[in-house]
Amino acid sequence: MFPLVKNALNRLQVRSIQQTMARQSHQKRTPDFHDKYGNAVLAGGATFCIATWTYVATQIGIEWNLSPVGRVTPKEWRNQ
Repeated sequence: MFPLVKNALNRLQVRSIQQTMARQSHQKRTPDFHDKYGNAVLAGGATFCIATWTYVATQIGIEWNLSPVGRVTPKEWRNQ
């Protein structure tokens, strides 16, 4: 029974060492591009998108097909 317990303990120790190494390998050593510039790129892209759609919606004369209620009067029917 002793070898069985010893084997189980060794597996637990190896597993905990492997988990510790895996945790350490996922930690970043130095800041990368996304850490340095990620928020600025996101804010710049959002600003560009909002500015472009604001221009498109207000300046280039698209007919947005809004409700014609109050602007269109029906034509009289012609009796044939």
